[in-house]
Amino acid sequence: MKLALFDCDGTIVDSAAVIHACMERTFEDFEQARPGLELTKSIIGLTLDIAIGQMLNRIVDPEITAMTARYKEHFMLYRQSGGLLEPAYEGLLPLIAALAARDDVILGVVTGKSRRGLDAILAHHDLTQSFFVTRTADDCPSKPHPAMVLECCAAAGIEPGQTTVIGDAVYDMQMAVNAGARAVGVSWGYGPVDALTASGAHHVVTTADEIATLI
Repeated sequence: MKLALFDCDGTIVDSAAVIHACMERTFEDFEQARPGLELTKSIIGLTLDIAIGQMLNRIVDPEITAMTARYKEHFMLYRQSGGLLEPAYEGLLPLIAALAARDDVILGVVTGKSRRGLDAILAHHDLTQSFFVTRTADDCPSKPHPAMVLECCAAAGIEPGQTTVIGDAVYDMQMAVNAGARAVGVSWGYGPVDALTASGAHHVVTTADEIATLI
């Protein structure tokens, strides 16, 4: 048996526009300079408080904790106002369906999103039943700590050596390496391909179909 663990933002769904809009409003509320889109993209995948701290080049402090809470408020208001859920990248939904149908593969998600945020995405794209195990920012330390991967391995009864982590960020690749799993980067997300390779990616794919050949 093999375990395939997918990142969510930047790997399964394109969430940069929503995340960036909420970051801009949060920074404005705290009289901080509005971040550029590339800065926002660079932290997608990290747990929210650590991400905001990195954007401000600070460790987590009371203001960052308050900004984290405000960001969640903006994100919730976006959802409640009828904002569209993040679209899936081309080919990802068929890929996940094909992998879930295989007898030799178990699927999971490892994400810096909240549990509520992940559940909403999976339900919207009818993916809830495809994933046997999931770990979020509410469950584990932030990437690149290996806990998300190791806990998923334990839950599935599969060793890290039989596990592949698929993600778009350097934090995903580093997490996989730290856990002793194989790291597969995707080129359509937010991390530069050369950075994925430098951070430990064993492969970097350009299409969803390529992932199936590696699992």
